[in-house]
Amino acid sequence: MKQKDIHTSQYFYLKGSTICVSGPLNIHNSAGFLHDTEAFFRSNPGSGFTISLSNLTQLDSAGAIALHSLQETAQHYDITLNMQDASEEITNKLELFRPVKNKTVATGKQEPFFYNLGDKAIHILNEYVVTFFYLVSDILFWSVRDVFNKKQRRKGEFLNQAVSIGVNALPIVASMAFIIGLVLALQSSSQLRNFGANIYIVDLTVIAMMAEMGPLITAILVAGRSGSAIAAEIATMKVTSELDALKTMGLNPLRFVVIPKIYGSLITLPFLTILASISGIAGGALAAYLYLDITPEIFFNRMPEALYQKDILTGLIKSIVFAVIIVITGAFFGFKVEEGAEGVGRSTTSSVVAAITLVIIADSILGLMFY
Repeated sequence: MKQKDIHTSQYFYLKGSTICVSGPLNIHNSAGFLHDTEAFFRSNPGSGFTISLSNLTQLDSAGAIALHSLQETAQHYDITLNMQDASEEITNKLELFRPVKNKTVATGKQEPFFYNLGDKAIHILNEYVVTFFYLVSDILFWSVRDVFNKKQRRKGEFLNQAVSIGVNALPIVASMAFIIGLVLALQSSSQLRNFGANIYIVDLTVIAMMAEMGPLITAILVAGRSGSAIAAEIATMKVTSELDALKTMGLNPLRFVVIPKIYGSLITLPFLTILASISGIAGGALAAYLYLDITPEIFFNRMPEALYQKDILTGLIKSIVFAVIIVITGAFFGFKVEEGAEGVGRSTTSSVVAAITLVIIADSILGLMFY
């Protein structure tokens, strides 16, 4: 084969169409080797060469990478390249330091819309719905069992959770309920005044707060305040391997962490609901006095005629259901976290959104049942 130009180099020599690499090829001379070979390839485009490694005495990782990169350089100049005559030691080093090629995933055919929809639905069903109901069954089982098993309870933990979930939430719940009751009565007063039905502001405020707004406001505020704290606490314990430590000590993380929160919320949320309802009614009484000239005496004397035992029981039953939903949702997203601090934040946000959504759905179902 006639060459356009033959380059002399201290790293290799040309014997016909064979490039003979001689001496050591290591970190100290691999850059010069690549420079000389590229210059040679540039002068002989479209040719075919064989690289002989029989005279190569030493090879390290840098030299191996340099030899592997020759293929890419040769392709750039449309040169076919073939390596041969390497000793066993050189061959092993070339294999050891062979670059990993980037794997590109072939784009598959576009699946139909309903196929993708069904696939996502199955994923959500297995990943969230089934896991959620398993968690619900475990929590309900241990909640009932541990009522009669005092030895497994942490001393004082029930009181701590009751204070954290219920008592500390009292100021914000009472103030928000008062404002909502005030606004509810205020917005209704103008319409009732047009029909001369001022006195029915009592019925509207009392029934709405006791059966609907009181439990719902309380649940939403507790979900945002305490539900997020539950999810963040459990997620942090999982990320920092505290849950694994509990398992190592023979303790069930569900019983140790979640069950006291269930007890605390079940006891305190009905009381919070009652106090929220009372605050909302007080706000409605203030609006009735200011805008409809209904004195507090008239307002509270009218209450027994408007309020029924069914409305009180409806509010209390809703509060118990909401308490279970808030704790279970927070625990579910706390146990689902798989990453670090970023995962804890996402888990907390998801728990609040899911808890409020489930509370509203449950409120709608219970409202239809008790209507």
